[in-house]
Amino acid sequence: MEGKKNLVEQHNPTGKIALDPEKAEEGLAQLVMTVIELLRQLVERQAMRRVENGSLTEEEIEKVGEALMNLEEKMEELKEVFNLNDDDLNIDLGPLGNLM
Repeated sequence: MEGKKNLVEQHNPTGKIALDPEKAEEGLAQLVMTVIELLRQLVERQAMRRVENGSLTEEEIEKVGEALMNLEEKMEELKEVFNLNDDDLNIDLGPLGNLM
């Protein structure tokens, strides 16, 4: 077993989530922020479809727009707190490609 490295000891330059227990909090923050960003983008796309289809009132459009802007601002704040950037949230899924 001398030639094998423990998964925790392996260096991971591919942008995938690190398995190092010392950095578990960072990896978890990256994963959670990625899921939140994915959901934010899905909600934004759905809202745009509804606006384009005319299924929202002017008041609803204004509320959705304000909510999406607030969410985007909060995401930017959280990225700063966890020292993440947009590339960090675009996790490499191997053969499937990047998440976003």
